[in-house]
Amino acid sequence: MGSVSLNVASSRRGGRRGLACLCSPALLNLLVLLSLFSTNLLALLAFLSPRTRTPIVPTSPTSSSSAAAISAQVAAIAREIDATRLVPHRADLPPELLLFLSPHALPLGRDARTGLTHMPASVAHACFRSPSTLALLSSFASYAPHAVCPRNDTLPHRLISKGCEPLPRRRCLSRGPRTPLPSSNMGADSRRWVKPRHDHEFLIDDVLRLAASATKIRIGLDVAGGAANFAARMRERGVTVVTTVLDNAGKPMNEFVAARGLFPLLLSPAHRFPFYDGVFDLVHVGTTAMDEGGASALGQAGTEEALEFFMFDVDRVLRAGGLLWIDSYMCRSEERRQVVVKLIGRFGYKKLKWVTAEKAGAGSAKTAIYLSAVLQKPARI
Repeated sequence: MGSVSLNVASSRRGGRRGLACLCSPALLNLLVLLSLFSTNLLALLAFLSPRTRTPIVPTSPTSSSSAAAISAQVAAIAREIDATRLVPHRADLPPELLLFLSPHALPLGRDARTGLTHMPASVAHACFRSPSTLALLSSFASYAPHAVCPRNDTLPHRLISKGCEPLPRRRCLSRGPRTPLPSSNMGADSRRWVKPRHDHEFLIDDVLRLAASATKIRIGLDVAGGAANFAARMRERGVTVVTTVLDNAGKPMNEFVAARGLFPLLLSPAHRFPFYDGVFDLVHVGTTAMDEGGASALGQAGTEEALEFFMFDVDRVLRAGGLLWIDSYMCRSEERRQVVVKLIGRFGYKKLKWVTAEKAGAGSAKTAIYLSAVLQKPARI
């Protein structure tokens, strides 16, 4: 068999060698680098160039009204931020307070979406809208940084009761124990909720039996619980209870509650509870909690609107199937009792136990109406 020889023309061999040179890895890498460099350069120029705002043309009356509403809201927020900037210009405020009231520049400059260039003050506006509250906050924030914190027994309570959290005092060192706790146990009552005292008071064991068939009580919240006697009684039954406590003059209630091995939380009933939704199996409230709940800084404590605000937050932190224990709430009139009953009805709670009792006051005092109830939160869809 003969052989076949394939001879490629020199011109074609030369063309393929040229194509191979063009497709070499070194040249391709160079082209990729040049492409990346040019792309990044164009992006940088576009970012640094001044932007021209293109007017948004509404496509329908609905979109036009929505845009107007958003613009109005943004304008209101901007006015609010501008109002906070007026506070730090006061020369009589302590330096530590000015540090927290002053707006701080954003690290990346102007925010393109909101138009803001500074972060507004981190302190709640209720702190400096009232001159008296701002004066209290100034006294609270008057301290030497990195030194021992001054002793202000009543200022935290007074500030919190006015809706102002005393946040700025963050750069001083806390003191040690004040004085030994009194041997009187500061009014700890070993009988209440354990032995019957009045017809309108419920016992802990009875309430836990009511819940046994429907839910397991493991963790609870006691609002305005004073010396945390309720939490102490519940701990004996294996239930953990967080107690909101406010110190009074000469009564370090938070230290006392902690010394009992219980959990104190410095919080006024007027504040929103700092807990996630539906985390508690039981919420226990009494007269102090229901009368002081709401916006006390705006003078609304005890009003129907304040009570509604408080009840909505109680409902938020109480899980479905959990118990709301209204413990001996003293209604000052029949009208007040009807307000409470009507408000409870709006939440749709199931009444497990309900008692209303009247108690005549001494001398010329009016008759008080006590309301006690154990209610179960429904499972809403």
